[in-house]
Amino acid sequence: MIDWIPLHAPERLAFVVAASALSLNFIGVLATIAGRTDYWPPGERDRRFYAQWTLAQTFSVCLLVVAVLDWNGLGLPRTPTLVAGLVLFVPGFAAALAAGRDLGSEETVGLTGELRTGGWYRYSRNPQYVAYLVATVGFALLANSAFVAALCGLYACWWLLLPLAEEPWLREQYGEAYERYAEVTPRFVGLRTLRRLSDERTERDAAG
Repeated sequence: MIDWIPLHAPERLAFVVAASALSLNFIGVLATIAGRTDYWPPGERDRRFYAQWTLAQTFSVCLLVVAVLDWNGLGLPRTPTLVAGLVLFVPGFAAALAAGRDLGSEETVGLTGELRTGGWYRYSRNPQYVAYLVATVGFALLANSAFVAALCGLYACWWLLLPLAEEPWLREQYGEAYERYAEVTPRFVGLRTLRRLSDERTERDAAG
């Protein structure tokens, strides 16, 4: 059934397992967006939480396996691809970790907590997802593998879809406070992000 994938057996297995794990999480998120279930975010440590977490970790491990075993398999020019990958992956991943610290460990994994509107979250409602998108593109370039690129493309769609599943839950949890926050802060990044950064820089220059 998977003979069309021109990989050796370990890479092939890792690729199929990674794609399958993320696809199952996709189904849960899409069902949430359609209002058919409340798969994401779980809000508490129940079977939904552990199902999503297990599938997410399975995908991450198998993605790394495919990257290692098919490293440079795409054959793009190595030096410029490596440099571009590092430029995107390192700051993107670091920013995602920093935004995660701002949000808190519980909230990051979809558990009920506090509404965070400061720090990185004053520029974007989903700074972690923006940063992970950048890091995902960077990782695909670093690996220089068509199969990693395919998995990372699916992963990028995952980061774009998650807010659509989360926002109804956030409105239910935080009510008017979230509505006011959403009115002035973009879902990802936008003109309001740039305007806020510019205003803060102007304020710092005036204070200095």
